[in-house]
Amino acid sequence: MFARLTSSKKFLPIAIGIGAASIATAVILQQNHSIMSESSKALKGDNQWIDLPIIKIEKLSHDTKRFTFALPKKDQVSGLTVASCVLAKFVTLKGSNVIRPYTPVSDINTKGEIEFVIKHYENGKFTSHLFGLKENDTVSFKGPISKWEWKPNSFDSITLLGAGSGITPLYQLVHHIAQNPQDNTKIHLYYGNKTPSDILLKSELDNLQSKYPEQVKVTYFVDKAEDKFEGKTGFITKEFLSSDAPKATEKNQVFVCGPPPFMKAYSGPKVSPSDQGELTGILAELGFTKDNVFKF
Repeated sequence: MFARLTSSKKFLPIAIGIGAASIATAVILQQNHSIMSESSKALKGDNQWIDLPIIKIEKLSHDTKRFTFALPKKDQVSGLTVASCVLAKFVTLKGSNVIRPYTPVSDINTKGEIEFVIKHYENGKFTSHLFGLKENDTVSFKGPISKWEWKPNSFDSITLLGAGSGITPLYQLVHHIAQNPQDNTKIHLYYGNKTPSDILLKSELDNLQSKYPEQVKVTYFVDKAEDKFEGKTGFITKEFLSSDAPKATEKNQVFVCGPPPFMKAYSGPKVSPSDQGELTGILAELGFTKDNVFKF
């Protein structure tokens, strides 16, 4: 017995040394993994601008283009989360900064590039500049700027109300949720435009609805219909939402994004990026509260 105890004590410092070394190795590996993960993100939220070159420009409609930018490294991801956006900047000839927020439409796990679908607005300083660029020209970006931290299965369903280019953050949600087999959230998207040709990301939305018919439901609304248009003509009315959309409960979250008149009609405007403002308009009339409506 004594001999065995002596033997155990003899090896005890060695065992402690091995354990300490293992812990130190684990800590170093964790730190290295954290550093590598951070370096694999092009946008780190560190308030630093980075210049990204345009590698592809696609015309989607008379006033909309898809811009694809190359990230600094081919094995990098953008660094965005769902739902978040970035700031884009260019400097005028007079030296003034023009800065606008944009929401990417590419998957957050896409490596080496980042895509934006952008509508050109008349007299818009940034879009006028952007639409005058060509491949290999650069634009400065920084971010990501978190809007809403999406957590799978937080709600039974979500209702998305959008118009025009306001579809981009809503599409980010639809794409992310539908692609996750562990997320069972039901999605109801109501998307308004002037004409069928103005509907942005239609093929992507149709594909998601076709692929996940039990989870994704998209209803298009246009002011003026054309031949073979499968959707509704007119506005997204209070009566339609009352009969078709999920009711106002804590299990249904609403997200809204569109031009100022659209926001005013359905939810009321935001006061600032950090202040959602009071809920007014059609959603308030339908019984929703400030707690279950988010304005992008």
